[in-house]
Amino acid sequence: MTSTPPPSDPAEEQPVCRRLVGRTAVVTGAGSGIGLASVRRLASEGAHVVCADIDGDSGKAAAEEVDGTFVRVDVTAPEQVDALFRTAFDTYGSVDIAFNNAGISPPEDDSILDTGLDAWRRVQEVNLTSVYLCCKAALPYMRQQRRGSVINTASFVARMGAATSQISYTASKGGVLALSRELGVQFAREGIRVNALCPGPVNTPLLRELFAKDPERAARRLVHIPLGRFAEATEVAAAVAFLASDDSSFVNATDFLVDGGISGAYVTPL
Repeated sequence: MTSTPPPSDPAEEQPVCRRLVGRTAVVTGAGSGIGLASVRRLASEGAHVVCADIDGDSGKAAAEEVDGTFVRVDVTAPEQVDALFRTAFDTYGSVDIAFNNAGISPPEDDSILDTGLDAWRRVQEVNLTSVYLCCKAALPYMRQQRRGSVINTASFVARMGAATSQISYTASKGGVLALSRELGVQFAREGIRVNALCPGPVNTPLLRELFAKDPERAARRLVHIPLGRFAEATEVAAAVAFLASDDSSFVNATDFLVDGGISGAYVTPL
């Protein structure tokens, strides 16, 4: 199976966009994967970035790399989430972008026949309840400003069925779609846009951990991707920057797919 080449190393390129100068972005799950790539992209476009992560080492490193602010946060704890957005406002004077990205996909979340209630609840708390808490904390600042962009990480799996089920993950991401749509409609006339970002499989530490021990499992997924490869985190970060910027000023209450064509495919190229 042939595939398209991945994009060139962004570290070797100079940013060509400066769409976010002076704006404040809060990124959860900032220490790795899509979160870290987005921290770098948002900062390169001029944003002040508040990097939130439960892992103190990786989150602090991300913040130091972009001269941002690190806040250690358990995104399932309401008081810690409130403190995160308060820190962003107190430090930089605004909350313009909320990229609610933290999430988990543990191996114990599998078929509904095998997934226990504790595993179900843990995934729901981290993947869906945290988005609820982050939106609830960010929106008052954005309403006061009468502007803001909220980007919630969902997934293409919320739009499609899979026999290789991770039942709680899939359900949580479906919840993120519905929540984002509702908020986007409710707050649109206050200058606030809310969108759900729906990546396809991304070449991140989380995905490599899931598939590294089982190449057959990875191959089973790759065959469905028209481009023939997993996304790079920088490609998803570019979509985050677009949704955060005024270039997407009429994009609201939608699920923004960055999936390499998976959701549009039936038979893929050989």
